[in-house]
Amino acid sequence: MNYAKALLAISAAVQLGACSTYGSIPTERVGSATLAFGNGLPAGTVQLLSDGETVTMGVAATGLEPGAHGFHLHTTGKCESPGFQSAGGHLNPAGREHGSENPAGKHLGDLPNLVANDAGRATAQYDLPGSASSVLEDIFDADGTAVVIHAGPDDYRSDPAGDAGSRVACGVIKAAG
Repeated sequence: MNYAKALLAISAAVQLGACSTYGSIPTERVGSATLAFGNGLPAGTVQLLSDGETVTMGVAATGLEPGAHGFHLHTTGKCESPGFQSAGGHLNPAGREHGSENPAGKHLGDLPNLVANDAGRATAQYDLPGSASSVLEDIFDADGTAVVIHAGPDDYRSDPAGDAGSRVACGVIKAAG
């Protein structure tokens, strides 16, 4: 099982490095989360990296149904199974609506869909909107932040959650030590 986690972490790091120019490669690991399904089985890892100006999130997930899955930051750093409702709603410190296609959206918790291949694996990277200091302040607030993968795709417009279905995997973001 440690081998699988190491492979996922390497996959995320390769993904991050492959999509960045030399001058913008994130150099500091500022946080991470281990994702798990409701039954406790591992689902992947999330890494938060920063270059001092922006925060980049890399994710490597496995065991998903093939296809698109809503992927969001949630307001509370709790992942109680089986349904992960303890994670609260989407992280929305500015009080905006949901979705990149919503004229009044999007908020910090909105992320593009995570797309799993036929083997159920997905890797992606996302630059979180805002300055590194404000993003990290919002993520590492008093009650923490969770990362959630949903059963279905986010439609990028339905408020408050994108109609992405049930929560199938969750992880609490912890600051790098």
